[in-house]
Amino acid sequence: MFRSHVLICGGTGCHSNKSDTVKAEFLKQIKAKGLENDVQVVTTGCFGLCAVGPIVIVYPEGTFYSRMTVEDVAEIVEEHLIKGRIVERKLHKDEKTEVATKSLSDTNFIKKQTRVALRNCGVINPENIDEYIGTDGYQALIKCITEYTPQQVIDVIKASGLRGRGGAGFPTGVKWQFAKDQPGDIKYVCCNADEGDPGAFMDRSVLEGDPHALLEAMAIAGYAIGSNHGYIYVRAEYPIAVQRLNIAARQAKEYGLLGKNVLGTGFDFDIDIRLGSGAFVCGEETALMTSIEGNRGEPRPRPPFPAVKGLFGKPSILNNVETYANVAQIILKGPEWFKSMGTEKSKGTKVFALGGKITNTGLVEIPMGTPLRTVIDDIGGGVPNGKKFKAAQTGGPSGGCIPAEHFDIPIDYDNLISIGSMMGSGGMIVMDEDNCMVDIAKFFLKFTVDESCGKCTPCRIGNRRLLEYLDKITSGRATLQDLDDMEKLCYYIKENSLCGLGQTAPNPVLSTLRYFRDEYIAHVVDKKCPAGVCKSLTQYVITDKCIGCSACSRKCPVNAISGVIKEKFTIDESKCIKCGVCASTCKFGAIIKK
Repeated sequence: MFRSHVLICGGTGCHSNKSDTVKAEFLKQIKAKGLENDVQVVTTGCFGLCAVGPIVIVYPEGTFYSRMTVEDVAEIVEEHLIKGRIVERKLHKDEKTEVATKSLSDTNFIKKQTRVALRNCGVINPENIDEYIGTDGYQALIKCITEYTPQQVIDVIKASGLRGRGGAGFPTGVKWQFAKDQPGDIKYVCCNADEGDPGAFMDRSVLEGDPHALLEAMAIAGYAIGSNHGYIYVRAEYPIAVQRLNIAARQAKEYGLLGKNVLGTGFDFDIDIRLGSGAFVCGEETALMTSIEGNRGEPRPRPPFPAVKGLFGKPSILNNVETYANVAQIILKGPEWFKSMGTEKSKGTKVFALGGKITNTGLVEIPMGTPLRTVIDDIGGGVPNGKKFKAAQTGGPSGGCIPAEHFDIPIDYDNLISIGSMMGSGGMIVMDEDNCMVDIAKFFLKFTVDESCGKCTPCRIGNRRLLEYLDKITSGRATLQDLDDMEKLCYYIKENSLCGLGQTAPNPVLSTLRYFRDEYIAHVVDKKCPAGVCKSLTQYVITDKCIGCSACSRKCPVNAISGVIKEKFTIDESKCIKCGVCASTCKFGAIIKK
């Protein structure tokens, strides 16, 4: 038995901040002090508060150290692990009060969260199946295959009200029922772990921190619909997730929890892992299945739906990682427990990847119906640098912007759709007063244009035309008629595209037109970008504060600034590339952006 455990975040965020070298230093220092039999160092998944990584938590005290570096390790070992004294300077400090917080659970970031899908992330070693089993892992699978009929399993999922967390919010139990009711001996269970939305990393974190939760849930789904084989489609850009998935699958097979004759019950279920090459369109279920089959990832017309004719032409179900991460807990704790969280039509919790202009970047899991204000201000710590909240983009390229006027909206599927946004897979990007909403719409549309598979004309051509309209607007060449024509084109694309990618691509444009039309008009009529973001509509001016030091002139990359020493300098607009180097160079605030 170890007297202390040092848990080190091994998620991608902290790993990119060299948490692996912090771990190596802990092992080195612990060995040097002869503490190998007293202290165990454990790599976990994401703790959630990515903004302050690398994170280290020391148990049994639960002491929460943030922004750890290799240089800090020796002090932690000497003071905390040997002398029992907490190293105060490395404790996490509240973003507003600057008061040190000794435990992660005491932070404002965690207090208002309810963790179901993320329950084991940051708690267990994801590469050790025994630790998963120690948190009731695989008990739900055993319960299903020894106590329930397949129909009873589906009835539990139906009764829970679980809806797909991948974007559309389709009832999970209903989807499973459709597949179960189809004739045939060969059926497939698929998982979408491709997660292509900009700023989204929810599924990645579950895979990295609790991979067995996915494997167990897919086996339960296989038992429920009559399938003996599953496929996990995960993007190759998630190397840590892929590695831990492979380790988990191997361990589960060694323990008889996957493969032939699971736990001697006569139920067979195996899982293959397929790597995606990062095509956003493969988040669409039929395109994903087409890619697994070895073909170019393009969507297929529906109907027939995958539950009738899916992977390899057989009845198939597809859910994303977060959806599956709820299944085992629903089986163990019952549908009423799950239904006790959330709203009437949106049950349970939802995980969001909180990013952008926000103090506490990271993973947030909240009950459905939680107000947006709670997520941004209480959990996220608010918009930094004294700036005002302007909007939150949810649903990625398929979603829309939630403006400040809806800051108190309860977050659930129907509420977000009613204001022109959508839940999506769970990315939430916060914007402040310095963001140009026309530029935001342009960013997401450019992403969609780049990711379109090109199979259908409305998406392939229509979205490119939309992007051309936005280019005209941000460069000051558009007219008010262009705004009307652009809006009409949005609705045409939504109504005529083949798959969800094209059908939802105009959403960022429509939502910004709806709530920030004044910014569009300013670009078109006044030829101004109110946020000063669009370069073609921005002008740098040297004011009377200029003392003629020539620093700006010397730094200008295109020699657009000239003048006489100790006299006011000027900018040649015909040469200026609007890079802003001059303004950042001036120590006297003499150069302003208009």
